[in-house]
Amino acid sequence: MKNILMGMMLLFVTLSTQAQDKKNKNAKFEIAVGGNCEMCKKRIEKAAFSVKGVKSADYHLDDNTLHLIINEKKCSILDVKKAIANVGHDTDEVKATDEVYENLHECCKYERK
Repeated sequence: MKNILMGMMLLFVTLSTQAQDKKNKNAKFEIAVGGNCEMCKKRIEKAAFSVKGVKSADYHLDDNTLHLIINEKKCSILDVKKAIANVGHDTDEVKATDEVYENLHECCKYERK
């Protein structure tokens, strides 16, 4: 009986440790972000860096893609997308509010999808 109980406990511990998500300290992501100009680039990168855990943020104007390296133990990609939307730029998952978008400089108003 003790052996069965010990075996069940060992199985439970093994399964519970495998079920935990492995968080990457240097997770790389590329996300589409609406933007037009150098002011957009600076605003988007600043918003990304405002999230604790973002190690690198580089916005490419040519293809409207933000290249990120984040510590998934400190933040998620959704946290970054929310921060970017809060400054007026749409991402695939999180859209900026109309009010924030309308407050962007005229040259920064990209075509919204």
